[in-house]
Amino acid sequence: MFKKTTSLCRALAVSAVLLSGFISQQASAHAHLKTETPAADTVVTASPSELSLGFSEGIEPNFSKITLTDAENKIVKTGAMTLAANDKTQAVLPLPETLKPGKYLVTWSVVSVDGHKTHGQYSFIVK
Repeated sequence: MFKKTTSLCRALAVSAVLLSGFISQQASAHAHLKTETPAADTVVTASPSELSLGFSEGIEPNFSKITLTDAENKIVKTGAMTLAANDKTQAVLPLPETLKPGKYLVTWSVVSVDGHKTHGQYSFIVK
């Protein structure tokens, strides 16, 4: 009886470890925002020519979107989002027009290469 109980306890412990590893892999299988330019909550002295967002894994540009709104909640005209050359984790959004001084909100929604969706937002200020 003692041997069966010990074997059962070991089997349950191994199963718990394997399950926790599987769950943590699933939780990390999303494209999380790692870097942004201009950086979140910063003040820039010149209008940027583009936004650059770096994610923790590759994203699908056809199913991803980045928008920029000004302090009056108006959408700012941008170019088409693309991926940086040779880097499927780096989204680039051209800004063809000079941004006026004020606060801007970047809102993003991306689908990672494995199909998971994530979204978020951050702001920066142009002086």
